[in-house]
Amino acid sequence: MTAKKAVVLLSGGLDSATVLAMAREQGFECYALGFDYGQRHRSELAAAERVASAAGAVEHKVVRLDLRSIGGSALTDDSIAVPEDAPEGIPVTYVPARNTVFLSIALGWAEVLGSQDIFVGVNAVDYSGYPDCRPEYIEAFERMANLATRAGVEGHRLHIRAPLMHMSKADIVRRGTELGVDYSLTVSCYQADERGAACGRCDSCRLRAAGFAEAGLADPTVYAGA
Repeated sequence: MTAKKAVVLLSGGLDSATVLAMAREQGFECYALGFDYGQRHRSELAAAERVASAAGAVEHKVVRLDLRSIGGSALTDDSIAVPEDAPEGIPVTYVPARNTVFLSIALGWAEVLGSQDIFVGVNAVDYSGYPDCRPEYIEAFERMANLATRAGVEGHRLHIRAPLMHMSKADIVRRGTELGVDYSLTVSCYQADERGAACGRCDSCRLRAAGFAEAGLADPTVYAGA
């Protein structure tokens, strides 16, 4: 039997690398999709290339978007500082409509590939409070996907798969380690330098470090100045 195809959103961070490994374990041929959207932490793009290669993705596509032109986030507007204190409410690192834009493009590529499965590494447990990482959002997008596409209308149901949704960061790290994910290839920091070295102070760095510590595993993150 021919393996089923899946589109996997791949940022180059810890979560998406784990999701790619999980999709592979489930027997999918994986088509990794990343975005050069004007993000501050551009070193994640090189990390995504490393992760896709190591995981044996069939193809790794990077789509260029200019979300920097609308700004509104510390990740796309250099005049907004990346916070280094624990945020209250939705933090300024939230990128307006980012997951909706990314999933929409993934949906289009899935139709072209004849894939009915899109994997995304959103999480509603140890995360930064983004509204487009909640289960209600993923459920709503899946409903929309099946209304808005030829595949859905013709009965080829599309699935938005978010296997990390209810996992803690420690659980994610443990699962990825079981699957052989090399987390030294990944970049999670919101303000990583060109080498991918992390600041160790932003929300993403704190969540990552806490996940490895709780899992009882060594964190391979390289920090700036080390």
